[in-house]
Amino acid sequence: MSVAYPPLSTVEADPYESRVGAEWSAQPRQDPVVWGSAEGPLAEPQLTQYAEQGYFAATELLSLNEAAELLAEANALAAAADVTAADVIAEPNSKVVRSLFRLHRTNDRIRQLVKDPRLADVARQMLGSEVYVHQCRVNFKPAFQGKEFFWHSDFETWHVEDGMTRMRAVSLSINLTENNEFNGPLMVVRGSHEYYIQCAGQTPANHFEQSLRKQEYGVPSREALLFLVEQGEIVAPKGGPGSALFFECNTMHGSVGNLSPYPRTNLFIVYNSVDNGLVAPFGGLPPRPEFLAERELIPVTVL
Repeated sequence: MSVAYPPLSTVEADPYESRVGAEWSAQPRQDPVVWGSAEGPLAEPQLTQYAEQGYFAATELLSLNEAAELLAEANALAAAADVTAADVIAEPNSKVVRSLFRLHRTNDRIRQLVKDPRLADVARQMLGSEVYVHQCRVNFKPAFQGKEFFWHSDFETWHVEDGMTRMRAVSLSINLTENNEFNGPLMVVRGSHEYYIQCAGQTPANHFEQSLRKQEYGVPSREALLFLVEQGEIVAPKGGPGSALFFECNTMHGSVGNLSPYPRTNLFIVYNSVDNGLVAPFGGLPPRPEFLAERELIPVTVL
């Protein structure tokens, strides 16, 4: 289904302006955290945790066999990938695959997985609507050489560079390998979703070509990160294959490099509300490629 999006001029005044000055600031979020009701797969305590902390950990979202099959699929895709393709991202100064994008469109196994009620029904409950996949990728952190992902709020990038209007999306990181304290687990700042960090600086043209390898714009200053951590704390919800983390789109997160002899591989799926389709990017630059931000609303029920 193709959708025509209104130009920025017809959209309400931007409540989440960013990258427009030399100083950072912290603004209270203007949107609900949970858009739906208590009816759904998550019990009230789980939904409350997500609302208050900005994340919810699922210890056994997928079985060990499912995780192993997905890992084998991901490794095969990486081995066959053309590192010069736009939707294949290599590690900085390397030809080692860092991320493979848009797998919900190109891979049958993952296309079926994003429709799975264990995933999609949670997203529907959190977002209060039917959902579509905004972005889907596998992130690899090879043993000894997998680089860090610096602290960032996904929503800040999706708002400025893609045109996502409201904080009405949820990210899901599924562990396909063990995620432990040694191989660079995903870290989140508890409660950080309640503040929108307006970042300093301006976005360069074609910023995504560098930011997917090493992000330097749209990241919090040291002072901003200290502010967020002092409100909450840094946590790293680790787990084995098949465990997962649902986290709100404005939650500050990142991960350190992998110096261990064990790789870390995660499947990353972003569900966005069909009522939150993309408009013109709020940063004023052309939209990023669709492998980074789907601009066609295809509900997961018909993907």
